[in-house]
Amino acid sequence: MNTDKIMNDLEKKSPGEVEYLQAVHEVLESIQEVVNENPHFEANGIIERLIEPDRVLMFKVPWVDDNGKVFVNRGYRIQFNNAIGPYKGGLRFHPSVNLSILKFLGFEQIFKNSLTSLPMGGAKGGSDFDPKGKSNGEIMRFCQSFMLELWKNIGPECDVPAGDIGVGGKEIGFLYGMYKKLTREHTGVLTGKGINWGGSLIRPEATGFGNVYFAQEMLKTKGETFEGKTVAVSGFGNVAWGAVKKVSELGGKVVTISGPDGYVFDPDGISGEKIDYLLELRASNQDVVKPYTYEFPNAKFVQGKHPWEVKCNVALPCATQNELNKEDATTLVKNGCICVSEGANMPSTPEAVEIFIENRILFGPGKAANAGGVSTSGLEMTQNSMKLNWASEEVDKRLHEIMTNIHASCVKYGREENGYVNYVKGANIAGFLKVANAMIDQGIV
Repeated sequence: MNTDKIMNDLEKKSPGEVEYLQAVHEVLESIQEVVNENPHFEANGIIERLIEPDRVLMFKVPWVDDNGKVFVNRGYRIQFNNAIGPYKGGLRFHPSVNLSILKFLGFEQIFKNSLTSLPMGGAKGGSDFDPKGKSNGEIMRFCQSFMLELWKNIGPECDVPAGDIGVGGKEIGFLYGMYKKLTREHTGVLTGKGINWGGSLIRPEATGFGNVYFAQEMLKTKGETFEGKTVAVSGFGNVAWGAVKKVSELGGKVVTISGPDGYVFDPDGISGEKIDYLLELRASNQDVVKPYTYEFPNAKFVQGKHPWEVKCNVALPCATQNELNKEDATTLVKNGCICVSEGANMPSTPEAVEIFIENRILFGPGKAANAGGVSTSGLEMTQNSMKLNWASEEVDKRLHEIMTNIHASCVKYGREENGYVNYVKGANIAGFLKVANAMIDQGIV
């Protein structure tokens, strides 16, 4: 496999799509050896077929605000690969959404979903619509307009979207309501639904829970646990909330959360009522964390910075892509951090990942470490198909088992001769092999 030629050709086809090209390059580097050892992958054009989405849907989304003014946003759905199951991946509503970011997320989703062992393909979608500051009526009208275009291309056995940044329970509800009206069907086509109408217990916490379970497995390889560990977390949404909650349950002390305005350092630890307050903070529909310090005056707000300068044993980046750079990684290593587990999608830059691996830090890449969210979405699909709901203990147990199995797969393919486990390599190879072999079995389609 000639990685340079493949990347050069892809750059010509997708100029300026930085995030997408970054994600593809990382995977190709990891799987190069496996592909070269198995000529049938090249003979079947697996790489060339894998890095191109099955289809890219882009459409306008007109909507009317509360004052009667008309706005038009762009909507997207990237259906990337369905070799092992229906397309599955979230919808993101955020001003930063563009084709490159959604293609990167959809590509990553292929391998993440493969690792779960559940029958789910990879997809992603969303819009540059910003729900922040909008009324419920405006969000509802936007969601209805968005679904009016999307509904023809999704379904419980075809493509099952979920939530992501900017798409929580409220947005999923509005989207599902319109889908149900258009199709006259009550199906499991969206995940992250309300518990009253088909949702799964612990789905909001699942990505954060799964991330901590994965980190727990990594720590076990060094004879360590979360007990007594100081933990830095970025973000303050559902992923961060779930991570903070589970770390606290396991005896660790979370000392940071963050937002676009900066980060909060709470030396007393974020637990108990403080964890509940994170939900209030998110529900305020404002992307700021400074109000935390008004409620808990012992905490300190640091404007315009990321929390990675805080001394910690474990770092859990749970905000957004490329939020942790080379300098941040160097600081974490110097401060004695032994484990980094990604709760967000690709939050560490390639240079940061190099620093972690060079220093033999336990590093869990997002496609493995944050697979708990889509795993629980898959469990929600199963419950919908069976027309029943499992208790939260049952869902949590299955989630824990899935994350433990993902860790084992990463170790199987990522252990190096010196004993160090390269989880990036392990996750990419494990995820790739399942999808690639399924593609070969199904022919050139």
